[in-house]
Amino acid sequence: MALNQSRPKPATRGPGQPDREGAGILTGLRDLIDNIANTSPARLAFSAFVVVILLFTGLLSLPAPSASGESTPLHQAMFTAVSSVCVTGLTVVSTATHWSFFGQLVILVGIFVGGLGTLTLASLLALMVSKRLGVRGKLIAQEAMNNAGRLGEVGTLLRIVIVTSVVIEAALALALIPRFLVLGEPFWQAVWHGVFYSISAFNNAGFTPHSDGIVPYETDLWILFPLMLGVFLGSLGFPVVMVLQQNGLNWKKWNLHTKLTIQVSLILLAAGAVLWAVMEWDNARTIGNLGAGEKVIHSLFASVMTRSGGFNLVDQNQMESTTMLLTDALMFAGGGSASTAGGIKVTTIAVMFLAIVAEARGDADVKVYGRTIPQGTMRVAISVIVAGATLVSVAAFLLLQISGASLDRVLFETISAFATVGLSTNLSAELPPTGVYVLSALMFAGRVGTVTLAAALALRQRSQLYHYPEERPIIG
Repeated sequence: MALNQSRPKPATRGPGQPDREGAGILTGLRDLIDNIANTSPARLAFSAFVVVILLFTGLLSLPAPSASGESTPLHQAMFTAVSSVCVTGLTVVSTATHWSFFGQLVILVGIFVGGLGTLTLASLLALMVSKRLGVRGKLIAQEAMNNAGRLGEVGTLLRIVIVTSVVIEAALALALIPRFLVLGEPFWQAVWHGVFYSISAFNNAGFTPHSDGIVPYETDLWILFPLMLGVFLGSLGFPVVMVLQQNGLNWKKWNLHTKLTIQVSLILLAAGAVLWAVMEWDNARTIGNLGAGEKVIHSLFASVMTRSGGFNLVDQNQMESTTMLLTDALMFAGGGSASTAGGIKVTTIAVMFLAIVAEARGDADVKVYGRTIPQGTMRVAISVIVAGATLVSVAAFLLLQISGASLDRVLFETISAFATVGLSTNLSAELPPTGVYVLSALMFAGRVGTVTLAAALALRQRSQLYHYPEERPIIG
């Protein structure tokens, strides 16, 4: 007699019960992010930017973002996505004519997200998915903001970063919108242009919604001054902005990072403006035919934008060779750490200069403003400089082979891409897809590589049970 065996019923989900399979996937994702954040926060930052770039590449590849209603080729969509998320500003197609309003909106969102920074973005990703940061993840986030607060306040600090960005960008937009209205633009177009330029300026992106950029406004201080102010504030970095919010202009209450960042930034701003003016004063192809006051405005604007802003009032191809070399140096220097600017950062330059001065004096320690700079910080500075120079050299070599362009144009474009500046000799638009991918990789490496390298090295300390005998090789 056969037994009547009852088959188990498949599990059903009631209206108020969670989907176990979906919950399992979410739990697995949380565990994965927790593991990455606790073991390799730099890898989490790298992964976060890759995911964001792929997302924006997919969006820009669709027909809707294109003004013609046709799909944009992959290499152009990827380059634009990388340039926006890495807040660079280099373009292979016209932002004003190639992209529809939706496409420009996608680019603008990419600029805002990318401007938050790699470590901030990675920390937000971990918070959104796993609802918490591991101890090592908090250390990385805290390091990104220069230890601005206690370890348990990292979530609050991340919110402050976002709120600060929104408030500054809103203030810049409110300053720009009335001017566009005065110039005769319709209300909503003026609002759009004001918002676009404010986000692009504070995040040091350099994208413009006008086909001829900001050249028509080359003497309009109502537009130029907010752009310069936004770029300069963005280049200081969130840790500096937070210190200024808390302590104002009280120099004694500033920490060492804030003092060095502002001091070196002002030195580079003044020196860059003076040198740019001297080199271009009589150049009829750029500012030679302008009045003295207009020349001063151009020089100051160029100095601010060269270190990462990306907006330009003159054709970069028409500058003197000496001016292009000066621009290369300022672009490579960049802005402040944990900022929307690129480059090797002004504090890196400050630390290396102070180390040279200490060596020349025969001092055992590198000291400034009553503080001693640790040896580990100098090793990180050297690593960032060497890594940056290596990336630029390799990319320049590849582009020379691919494009056949002159060395000055290739070097200018590669440094602009690495330092996420966005100033261009129009070489990007002339490159074949292979060259476009090289520049895309360089923009990504410039925005993510040196920052995560510095953060990883700063927190990577292995205890040693023994030391080898010291022996000094001959240097120099």
